Amino acid sequence: MAVAKTEGWKAKQWYNLVAPEMFGKANIGETIADEPEKLIGRNIEVTLGELTNDLSKQNTKLILKVDSVGGDSAYTKYMGHQLTQDYLRSLVKRETSSVEANVSVTTKDGYTIRVKPSCFTIKRAREAQVKAIRQIMNTVIQAKAKELNMEQFVQDIVTGKLSANIYHDVKPVYPLRRVEVRKTQIEAEPLAS
Repeated sequence: MAVAKTEGWKAKQWYNLVAPEMFGKANIGETIADEPEKLIGRNIEVTLGELTNDLSKQNTKLILKVDSVGGDSAYTKYMGHQLTQDYLRSLVKRETSSVEANVSVTTKDGYTIRVKPSCFTIKRAREAQVKAIRQIMNTVIQAKAKELNMEQFVQDIVTGKLSANIYHDVKPVYPLRRVEVRKTQIEAEPLAS
């Protein structure tokens, strides 16, 4: 019985996981498979901190998917991201409002991305203010998606530029403590011509 197990392991090969180009094609670890085709479609989670060697970015989990294999490398593409639950919980405070939105946008190059931003206020906001904040979040995200391609849009999200834009536009309406894009997900890719 033990012999059969060893033979199974010998047939398997290690593959280097490579991050998408927008993250500098960094090596993000290894995975094992007996056939390269079995790697395609495999989801990989990695923190932005691990990719960039920046410990302050450990609360951002990137979801990548293997989409091609070449030699001993498995190349991934971006499928979405999410903030860790403990980090999100740390942002919620008493007597404040957490204004959330759920927006589906299409980037300049035709990707459809679901974006879920959150604004955390300094004090509790009234219903009309919450509505205004949500409207501004939607407007900012729609405008950014129209002017940027998918890679630039994702870069803006994970580096915090999009959050900063939302913060800047919402500030005159109601004082905010923090803005975060808690989750993104690629819903559809442009059809290859």
